[in-house]
Amino acid sequence: MVHEWFGATGGAESTFLTMADLVPHAQRFVLWADRDVPVDRLRLRQSWMARTPLTRSKALALPFMPLVWRRWDGGPVDVVISSSHAFAHTARFGPPERTRHLSYVHSPARYVWSPGLDSRGKNPLLALPRRALQAVDVRLSRHVHAYAANSREVQQRIRRFWNRDAVVIHPPVDVDFFAAAPPPERAQPREYLLGVGRWVPYKNFDLMMETAAEAGLPLIIAGSGPEESRLRRAAERVSAQVTFERRPTRERLRELYWGAQALLFPTHEDFGIVPVEAQACGTPVIGLRGGGLLETVRDGETGHLVESMQPRAYAAAVRRVADLRADRIQHHAEEFSRARFAARMSEWIAHESS
Repeated sequence: MVHEWFGATGGAESTFLTMADLVPHAQRFVLWADRDVPVDRLRLRQSWMARTPLTRSKALALPFMPLVWRRWDGGPVDVVISSSHAFAHTARFGPPERTRHLSYVHSPARYVWSPGLDSRGKNPLLALPRRALQAVDVRLSRHVHAYAANSREVQQRIRRFWNRDAVVIHPPVDVDFFAAAPPPERAQPREYLLGVGRWVPYKNFDLMMETAAEAGLPLIIAGSGPEESRLRRAAERVSAQVTFERRPTRERLRELYWGAQALLFPTHEDFGIVPVEAQACGTPVIGLRGGGLLETVRDGETGHLVESMQPRAYAAAVRRVADLRADRIQHHAEEFSRARFAARMSEWIAHESS
């Protein structure tokens, strides 16, 4: 089992661990893990990069990643299953004529292929090596026998960038956990809007604040990230009441979903696990019409998709959520459960590894 760098929390990491549970005897290789990750308990083997300052700058680390994956000696291997959003799919353990490589792709590296989708990919340090990295990415992945994509959009990128076919297997969401309502003493009336995610520019939390002000509703922003100080200053300048919930527990996050009138998600994600978690709580999603939301949200039934990036358009959608039925929203979320992912993934692995 192969994964990129292993963050403390994240949809890609959760997906990797769910995949790893399907083959519990497999070795688990990662480039490095964040400090608060229980490496020993998760049985993660880290590369030499974990002992260098490169772990603090993914942009600087990118050029080294293909080299690490090609030079890592994991011994004789029958099957490699990679969880890739950068260069993990280039990992090569053993000769391709004897080793099957199956790669589950969260996205071809955004920093390299789609910098317009994430402002972090516009780092000037990447401008010159980007084309070289694209060529390396294609050349060093020819040994991959089969690809799976987390969404139709990523499936299309795999075809466009790598000229390869892929099946779509949506990532797992802990629908059962989030569908369980909090106890009555913890329940909250649905009187606020909610934004959830890492506090980085492309998540568009500023737009959420402006939407809340336009809609005349309070806003709760849950998560953490490098934009915290700037977002707190921005919150002081809008007329809406904005509350920050820093690193809420899963239990607290579930309470926040259940108490929200709607989840605001004005960002382009390849799939997006947060909107599915919200729908598991019966909470409608107001999001950008594009990316994974086209697959996870039924427009007009489990939420509303907006083509504009103007607060007024999102506020107008917020005013229409009262017509949406919570039971239908929850039922739709079941399509993305862990059980369905495990069944699809097990079938794919069995078919492609033989």
